[in-house]
Amino acid sequence: MHRRHVLAACGAAALGWPALPAWAQVYPERAIKLYQGFAPGGNADAIARAVGTEMAKALGQPVVVESQSGAGGNIAATTVARAKPDGYTLLLATGGHAVAGALYNTLPYKSVADFEMVSTITFFPFLVVVNANSKIQNLREVIANAQAAPGTVGYGTAGVGSTHHLAGELLAKMARVSLLHVPYRGDAASITSLLAGDVPFIIAPPTAVLTNIQAGKLRAIATTGLQRWPGLPNVPTVAEQGVAGYDVRSWAGLMAPAGTPRAVVDRLQTEVMRALQASTVRQRLEDMGGEARGSTPEEMKTMVSHEIEKWQQVVADAKIPKQ
Repeated sequence: MHRRHVLAACGAAALGWPALPAWAQVYPERAIKLYQGFAPGGNADAIARAVGTEMAKALGQPVVVESQSGAGGNIAATTVARAKPDGYTLLLATGGHAVAGALYNTLPYKSVADFEMVSTITFFPFLVVVNANSKIQNLREVIANAQAAPGTVGYGTAGVGSTHHLAGELLAKMARVSLLHVPYRGDAASITSLLAGDVPFIIAPPTAVLTNIQAGKLRAIATTGLQRWPGLPNVPTVAEQGVAGYDVRSWAGLMAPAGTPRAVVDRLQTEVMRALQASTVRQRLEDMGGEARGSTPEEMKTMVSHEIEKWQQVVADAKIPKQ
């Protein structure tokens, strides 16, 4: 066994992880391609590069991030689903993977069955945001306004079928109100509209709105996770404001093609968990509004399956046209 493989095994034992089979310790013998389905420089790209760079240190081979944007991440997912299941082609999947599984009538792949889940990487909430000059002070007022005038209180999102959109539909369902969805082409467009006073509020990820919040142009009135977001600890959750049980967080995680040997999956999962212990990775994820959190393959599979089921119900209840 090569010296670096011995060191890797010893390192895993020292951290309390089980020693991997010798075959898995030999893997990888060449560069790994890690596909992400969005534009270079975005959240998914940044997450893939932060974790991939750290994983490469222990794997002893480069983890090359490939951006294959389009169709909400579906193009990259198709590439990986159809790849040889040998551990050299991986997917950085996001919350949009589960949304696609709920929203599309047909996909070139099966959202769960065509992949081996490796580990979750990060979870992050969305923020409910108003113009800093808005009279709205909290989410309870938004709900009250919607009760008084059903279907007239609008909210902006990054587009029809986005996780932002479904988060708004779930809010309306659980709060028992009717909201007016106003879709835009991306977060930047929805923020511009909010700054202009065209919509009462938007739903967006922290990275998209934090600069304007810090500049005093926008104001967050709620966060969509079960716990308050550490980046804005004074902003209450949706659940704290009368919508008990509401919990919407996007996520990112690592997947491989179905049929990838379990020894390879276990090796990759070990290195994801190791990477998430690195202070530089944790800080990068926190800067993007995320919480570093790994999982077992089984835990990730359960999470993704439950996410798809949740969004399928929201899509059906809101009568969102399937694509």
